Amino acid sequence: MSAISAQHVYKVFGRRSQEAVKRLQSGQSRDEVKPLGTAAVIDASFEVEKGETFVVMGLSGSGKSTLIRMLNGLLQPTAGSIAIDGTDISDVSPAQLREIRRSKVSMVFQHFALLPHRSVLDNAAYPLEIQGVAREERRARAAEALTMTGLAGWEDHLPSQLSGGMRQRVGLARALAADTDVLLMDEAFSALDPLIRREMQDQLVELQANLGKTIVFITHDLNEAMHLGDRIAVMRDGRIVQVDTAEKILSEPADDYVARFVADVDRSRVLTAGSFMSRPVVTVPRNAGPAVALREMRAAQVSAAYVVDRRRVLHGSVHDDELVAAQRQGTDTLDGLVHPDHSAVGPDTPLSEMFAPAAESRLPLAVVDDGGRLLGVVPRVALLEAMAPSTPSPASPASPDPAEGADAGTDGSADEAASQAGGDHPVAHGASAVPTEGRTDDVRVSTEGGLR
Repeated sequence: MSAISAQHVYKVFGRRSQEAVKRLQSGQSRDEVKPLGTAAVIDASFEVEKGETFVVMGLSGSGKSTLIRMLNGLLQPTAGSIAIDGTDISDVSPAQLREIRRSKVSMVFQHFALLPHRSVLDNAAYPLEIQGVAREERRARAAEALTMTGLAGWEDHLPSQLSGGMRQRVGLARALAADTDVLLMDEAFSALDPLIRREMQDQLVELQANLGKTIVFITHDLNEAMHLGDRIAVMRDGRIVQVDTAEKILSEPADDYVARFVADVDRSRVLTAGSFMSRPVVTVPRNAGPAVALREMRAAQVSAAYVVDRRRVLHGSVHDDELVAAQRQGTDTLDGLVHPDHSAVGPDTPLSEMFAPAAESRLPLAVVDDGGRLLGVVPRVALLEAMAPSTPSPASPASPDPAEGADAGTDGSADEAASQAGGDHPVAHGASAVPTEGRTDDVRVSTEGGLR
């Protein structure tokens, strides 16, 4: 069962909201139903798995903030259903909704929402106080959460004595102290300076790796979405236009809007070795001799090759000139001819970390798993191609809805106070065709797309 499930959710602000929903369901556009009300969210359906970081992104007015406020009951859907851990929160009593907020869902806001007269420790402990947890226990749990977020030693300070980044850490610690399974984060880092923002993003990734919470993160920053999200939902004019992984959204955008949206993303931090590695042209068995290795390499027209054992564990590489010399000397094994490979990367290694090892490697970059097994290779030309985004077809970019209220719906400060109170990617390609003696330094592109 999914941690969060949204099915055909609509949110229309206005007195004739139900009529607006019916017209939207019949095919009318957002603009056509404006006389009846502002359609902030239109037919949104998605599921968030337990332990997943699900990012919702879009421009101002796309409906993302309205959507997250419906996920904890601050706003009621005009139509459709939202379930938290199997419970439809649009069909529960106020008391049941308060209990769901206290025990299952915590929220981190953009503007911290700290109580100015309370210490850092007491702010972090506040959700536990609302839950009725004893003073000593809640302070101990809050102190642990502050330590996790790097605020040990600041327990007795007031929020006014902290920097913006530190205050946001308090907000995160408060959500962690509540120990709920679901964290909702509405533009949580957008008010921070770029360096502090990146630090907070990295800390959230680290915390998530250790805690395995279910996180829904709202942002308008594409690079932030790509950095944090296991999956990303892209919203436009109230509708979800694509839900996919960051790599899929970059390589297979659903439409021109998404293609334009991702055109300027820092691809080097999103794309990984596993996403564009290819099968090696040939590999040399570890128990082979120079004659067998040269025959395999000549057939593949490469001058160097990776050596693997029967389990495909990578042992290194052999070079044609050294194999020819060893064959002339009567050598019948590869002992002493295998060069250890120190440039191999894992399938999750980002593009930004592959250029340096690729530049130092004579062969295409080897991609190995945790056990050292050769999974594939990444030719240098593939690295260069990966950096060039596909050009979207020309079309006029969509303008965001100028009515910011379509993304907010209500005043955020009241929502924040209510929520915080609880209630409310076998030889690798070589460098040239194999000569009878020696080797050349020609660089050619193989039919497999790699350098050789």
